[in-house]
Amino acid sequence: MIEFVSAADFFKTVGNDERVYFLVRHGERDHIKPNDPDHGAFVGLTDRGREQALKLGKSIAASCTSGVSADCMFFSSPVGRCMQTAEYIGLGLGIDAPDVMPQQPLAEFFVKNYDAYMETHVTGFYQGICRWLDGTAADSRYVDPAYFPLAARSQEMVQFMLSHGKAPINIFCSHDAWIVPCLNHFCGLQFSPSRWMNFLTGLAVVIGKDQGSGDVGAVRRFVPVTGLDTGWMLF
Repeated sequence: MIEFVSAADFFKTVGNDERVYFLVRHGERDHIKPNDPDHGAFVGLTDRGREQALKLGKSIAASCTSGVSADCMFFSSPVGRCMQTAEYIGLGLGIDAPDVMPQQPLAEFFVKNYDAYMETHVTGFYQGICRWLDGTAADSRYVDPAYFPLAARSQEMVQFMLSHGKAPINIFCSHDAWIVPCLNHFCGLQFSPSRWMNFLTGLAVVIGKDQGSGDVGAVRRFVPVTGLDTGWMLF
């Protein structure tokens, strides 16, 4: 069974002829209250979340076979906790002022109909996403009113990353809702409302440095990676 690999172990396996695109969830955040009118849009990182991101950056730097501080690019959902996570990963990598580029697709990439998406929150955020994933697994023709088709949209997410990142290491900081589908599609990981992905956890995509940008067919491997002790969060 495929399992999450620690970031330290994963980056040791990356060759000098390879390029990495790491789609990673933000660090630990404050609790999102059920009656939050902004649905957590302005909920920030905890002190531990910032420390987690800093530690991840240091771990990546220590694991790589050559210096990476001048060879990283950072992309993020415009939501503050993601931007801050990317910044602290960069600081951990030894970059004094990381240039984090906000990208709207990293905020709600799989949402097809926002009103229908919000309706799924009535019965539960995790439950809504799992119904979509389970429906897709049961029938490839399954159409969800809230979300785009899983396979096609997951491919488009990887194409988006490959077409934007030009550095040996490219960090894309996003939210669990848009990383879980990719982990499910590319790695076969199964999620439930009681078994979810952890903070600072995500999907690493590896291609050769000389391979064309934006071509999913050029991907050498997809690897579930975590920057914490475990990639799972149990409720």
